[in-house]
Amino acid sequence: MGRWYALSVLLLGLPAVARAQDSTMVPAVTPAATLTLGEALEQAKGNSPTYRQTLNDAGPARWAVRNAYGNFIPSVSVNGGVGYTGSGQSNFGGGFIRATSPIVTSNYGLNLQWQLDGSILSGPAQQKANQLATEEDISGAGSVLKFDVTTQYFNSLQASAQVGVNRQAVQRQDDFLKLAQAKYQVGQSTLIDVRKAEVLKGQAEVSLLRAIQTDNEAKLELFRRIGVVPPVAVDRIALTDSFPVTEPSYNLAQLLTTASEQNPALRALQARENAANWQVRAAKSQYLPTISVQAGWSGFSQRVTDEQSIIDNAFAGALSSAAQCDLDNQIRAGLNPPLPPLNCNSDFNDATRTQLNNSLQQSILAGNNVGLLDFQSQPFRVSLTVSLPIFTGFGRTLRLSQARANQDDLEEGVRARGLQVRSEVESRYLAIGTSYRAIVVQAANREAARDQLRLEQDRYRLGSGTSLELSTAQSDVVRAEGDYITAVYDYHKAIAALEAAVGRPLR
Repeated sequence: MGRWYALSVLLLGLPAVARAQDSTMVPAVTPAATLTLGEALEQAKGNSPTYRQTLNDAGPARWAVRNAYGNFIPSVSVNGGVGYTGSGQSNFGGGFIRATSPIVTSNYGLNLQWQLDGSILSGPAQQKANQLATEEDISGAGSVLKFDVTTQYFNSLQASAQVGVNRQAVQRQDDFLKLAQAKYQVGQSTLIDVRKAEVLKGQAEVSLLRAIQTDNEAKLELFRRIGVVPPVAVDRIALTDSFPVTEPSYNLAQLLTTASEQNPALRALQARENAANWQVRAAKSQYLPTISVQAGWSGFSQRVTDEQSIIDNAFAGALSSAAQCDLDNQIRAGLNPPLPPLNCNSDFNDATRTQLNNSLQQSILAGNNVGLLDFQSQPFRVSLTVSLPIFTGFGRTLRLSQARANQDDLEEGVRARGLQVRSEVESRYLAIGTSYRAIVVQAANREAARDQLRLEQDRYRLGSGTSLELSTAQSDVVRAEGDYITAVYDYHKAIAALEAAVGRPLR
């Protein structure tokens, strides 16, 4: 009777003893930051490197459309320059060599060029199709990002829930150890039961440490997919969203119809197929004529820096002209009747022909006194050319064949993707039903395991049960609770996968 009384006292005091010795357990960390799924998705859209790489394609796609329209506008170019030629002798061939003086030149040009062909005509529609395909690629990348982050968020929640299960397991093993010690002290069990309880508690604590590590790794992976660094230590971040489990009531036919219209990957392939159609048209347009127009304005200036050389050259030219004039006068004088003589000295100051006329010298120097911007305009020029390719090898045929092959490949790709989407929707639809039924079964298993554990604990306290039966019941509870958590988050991840396949939220 004394032993049973002592045992009763120890059992009644067991909770207090367990609380006093909780220091041996892994302590829970107080959260310093929280994260909801909505916040995770919002941050991922702004920080995910993979998603941002896809977003970068939007800018070039927009400019490609503008460039396609810009090809209808003439291209304009402006040029200008200055030059210098030093003094020396220029060889013009045939033994003709002439001394030259230093020359400073400048020029400008304004050129317009416009061309119209089949590729330019089909360019805007083709680039719009490419832009639409890029937008669909971005939409698809957003859908993949949402599924990726959502799935990892569920993985993190599942890992956190498993930590709770393992904490409960450690507490149960700690209670078992205290119970075994109490029974041993009153002679109701052996030291073997105490050592067995100590081993089981140590194993439970190791499992808890591993569950905590898995939880931290899942959170680190979540932040990696989001594209940010955790603001605090991951073990101090709590995921606060909760998701109800409801019986699925989705309509498969409606899901298939919606997926065929909204699946991002399928829409992206369809947009690429449309762009390939325009590539075929662009390849066919190479057989059309090409019209090109060129127009331009230009001007130049030239100044000889050695003014004396200009005067000398003009003087030599005037002497040559005067000698020819003298010869003409001889011929005119020999005619019958003779013609009046010409004035052969008009370019000189006097009949000795030793110096150019002063007014002629001033006129020559004034004509040379030009600045770099004193341009002499050249006549406006414009040309129109129409060209029709007759035979250019088999390059055009090759490009057309390649474009058609690409079009056929994308057409088959769209069909293959459509079949894949249908298969994914159906399989994920079935997975949701299976996951929901698994939750019901696992919930029943969990309750049965808990009832069994309570019975084994009562039997062990009363001395009719063994420590092996109690430890087995505790292991069954841990396994059943873990299986229930896995079933719940398999259900949530199945819904996320179905949403990704359909292309829109379903809850």
